[in-house]
Amino acid sequence: MSQTTAIDVDRIVQRYVAVWSEPDPAARERAVAELWAPDGVEFVENTQFRGHDGLVDRVAEAYGLFVATGDYDITDDNHVSVHDDVVMFTIQLTYAKGPRTGEVAWAARVFLVLDNDGRILQDYHLTVQPLPEA
Repeated sequence: MSQTTAIDVDRIVQRYVAVWSEPDPAARERAVAELWAPDGVEFVENTQFRGHDGLVDRVAEAYGLFVATGDYDITDDNHVSVHDDVVMFTIQLTYAKGPRTGEVAWAARVFLVLDNDGRILQDYHLTVQPLPEA
């Protein structure tokens, strides 16, 4: 079990949300290495992203598709639940421009299982609001 505190959890969530919006590839890679354990894994629907290399590629692809375009911002819903080494919160894509600016376009519940150092061992995304059809 990890020894996370409320302050640690808030920081983990802030850093987690921030990594998806990081424009600098080197900074993004450092952030992934700081957030996830070397053997960390993310599960998204039917896909797994394993280890730092897989996670760096995953985060870079998501950044390119959603944030770099200027279409979306990545936010969380400011509601974090913690039980031992599990952290749960909602991550969101909100519209960054146009008449729906600030509205949620997509949302997923995120379940993080942390190691004893507070790094992510397992990261599960469960979509609760899919992106609208284009």
